Amino acid sequence: MAEVRVRPLENGPVEVTGPIVLVDAAGQAVTPSESPIYLCRCGQSGDKPFCDGTHKKIGFRAPGWSRASAKG
Repeated sequence: MAEVRVRPLENGPVEVTGPIVLVDAAGQAVTPSESPIYLCRCGQSGDKPFCDGTHKKIGFRAPGWSRASAKG
């Protein structure tokens, strides 16, 4: 089975690579025609859930993936 990779980019969107299926609110499944896809993390994209680059215009700042501690 192929691997799905989810990677929050520093000061930017979430990059998703691999075989994925997106499901909309009505339950319709769509397989993206491109890989990777970039999902909005700043909340301001005009093309949600996809990134349209607005994070650069508004000065969005967030670290890439990090985990302060592991809970077990």
